This record gives sequence, structure tokens and C-alpha cells, in this order.
Amino acid sequence: MREIGGAAVGRVRKAFEENFARGEEIGSEVCVWQQGREVLRFGGGWRDVSATVPWRDDTLVLVWSATKGPAAACVLHALQQTGIALDAPVASVWPEFSAGGKGGVTFAALLAHRAGLAALEREGPDIFDLEAVASALAAQAPLWTPDTAHGYAPRTFGYLLDAIIRRVAGIPLGEYWWREFGKPLGLEFWIGLPGQLDGRVARMHAARAQDLKEPGPFEQALADPASLTAASFARPAGVAGAAATNRPEVWHWANPSFGGIGNARSLARFYDHLAAGGAFHGPWGCALTQRVSNGPDLVLRQPTAFSAGFMMDPVDDEGTKLRSTLGPSVTAFGHPGAGGSLAFADPENRIGFAYVMNRMENGVLRETRPARLVRALYGMP
Repeated sequence: MREIGGAAVGRVRKAFEENFARGEEIGSEVCVWQQGREVLRFGGGWRDVSATVPWRDDTLVLVWSATKGPAAACVLHALQQTGIALDAPVASVWPEFSAGGKGGVTFAALLAHRAGLAALEREGPDIFDLEAVASALAAQAPLWTPDTAHGYAPRTFGYLLDAIIRRVAGIPLGEYWWREFGKPLGLEFWIGLPGQLDGRVARMHAARAQDLKEPGPFEQALADPASLTAASFARPAGVAGAAATNRPEVWHWANPSFGGIGNARSLARFYDHLAAGGAFHGPWGCALTQRVSNGPDLVLRQPTAFSAGFMMDPVDDEGTKLRSTLGPSVTAFGHPGAGGSLAFADPENRIGFAYVMNRMENGVLRETRPARLVRALYGMP
């Protein structure tokens, strides 16, 4: 096991400060836990672009799709609690889901983005109506033959997870998260922020024009309105872009796809808990680190990998990592969020890592600021 000592802490501090020195940050926080204790945490900057409200220890911020890891943990936990196997069909708890030829889609396939439901097939219900969007997804046919390929579901994923929790546990996913993880672990992370905490939330801001990257296959597909990529990031429609998230109704909306609000300390603590084997056992525990999907992604247009709801780094046929977004460990799992937020568990080294920020960065799975911090943590070139 790699012990996080003074040299690693110094490297991360330097990388964190350099992100600010480059002018790339407004406000951010990075935190690492190892074996049940916080080993480093750095935060600073501003909660607003005009630099009038300092980023403090109690600052909270939207983490976009880094919400999907905690949301997936809720589904895994609910299945474990009720003894439902991951290879059971989703329709066993949600009969309406069998419409359109989806009766054989398993929980494992859905959690690994293999269900063919990366987008609503057409404009439909209001994006804020979790049950209505879930019902529309249950009624539609899959966009590809399930379990033959995978395509990341940036928007629809959370609606599917919330619908499963409602049917297995009888409560919305945001409530389940708080009951089973947030409150017991003492976390300041919510999927549906309590209104009394609005004053602690940092505002999100778009990327700087000078930081734009050369468009790759993903960006080219996103620009094509007829592509699956464009549909997946647009439907259900609404709450698009950084500025659209700076509203209390968005913060209070318990959206498990990209609505989580909290801090790096809490996400790192959560993943440290999972890295140490907390919460899960047996097949549900093994599912955290087993790649169900690995290879070309129909939506992100690059290789990706997913275990049961968590993103992993893709590997080649020899098991060698194709990239190291989550560090060098092959068993690391977690989830990034749009613009740069990143949180993951490294079971090999019993580490929980998290980075959150309020200035977006362009690019998908090639953000530079979190990559510098991860490289610094592990001493990678």
C-alpha cells in the first residue's frame, strides 16, 4: 500500500497553488482521505467570479456528474439490503420498464450504461419531473440492442436510478442517500440541497475562452444535432451550461445525474469508506471494481469503462490502463463531473480522493487541473 506522506502532500499543495497561479481557478478544494483519516485538504479562491466572497471551509458547490457515484452507491446498497442480484432484470421491481423489448435488461447492464437509454428518444416531460422522465424512459425502446455496447447516459442515468430506489426502498434517491450515507458518515453532500444552506453555495462559471481545447471526436459529435452524443447531452432538455445552475431551484432539485452539492472533504470521506470495504459485501462489493463495460463509448466517442454505476479507467486487452484519470491503480473507481470535478476510491491504496471547483473547464475526460492533482498525489510524471 502507498502511504500518503509529507512528500505527496507537498506535491499536491504545489499543484493546487499552480492551478491558481495559471489563472485557471476561481475557487476550488482538493481533499484526500486514507484509511479513515484526512491526510490533506487545500481550498481557496472565491465563490464568485468578481472575487468578493471568499471560498471558505464551509463552501458548497455543484459537482455535476460526480453525483453519479453516490447515486449508484444508493442503488447498490438498496439491492444488497433486499437481496436482489445484479443479474436480475430491472423489470422485476419496475414492471413498466419491460416495454419496448427491455424486459431482459439487468441492473448490471443499466448501471454500466449498457441499457440503450442514453437519451430520451424525443422531447418529453419537464426536466425537473423525475418520475415523468423515468416513465418516458421506461416506455421507450432502447436506442441500441441492450448489453451489446455501452454509451454513457449523462442526463437520463439519474432518473433511472431514482426510479429504482423509489420502487425498491419506497423513497426518492436523495432521501435514501442522506439516510444511508450522508447522515451516518457525517457528510456535507446532498442530492437535493436543504434550502437553509443556500447561502454557502459557490456560483458556477463557464470556462475561459483562452482555455478552449482543439475539438476531438466527442466535441465534433456534440456539434452534430443528429448524433446520439448531442441527444444524450440535450434530452431531457433544460439546465444547460454553468449559468443555468446558479439558481436555488436547481440546488434543491434532487437530481441524481448532475445535481449533487457538497465539498471535497465529504466526497473524499465517502470514497475512503468504500475503498476500505465499507457499506458493501459479497457480490455487491465485488461489483464496485469489476468492469462491466470497457471499450468504445457510443456517446463519449472514446474508450470508457464502467463497473456497477462507477466510472473506471479503460484498459487494453492486457489489462493495462489506457489513461489514468483515477490514478495508477487498475481497481480505482469513482466518477468525474463536467468541467473538472472528480472523486474516486483507490482500494489498492485505501485512498479516497476528491476535487471540486466553480470554474468549468472544456473537454471530456481530458481536464488538466484535476489531472495535475492526481499526478502529484501519486508522483506520476
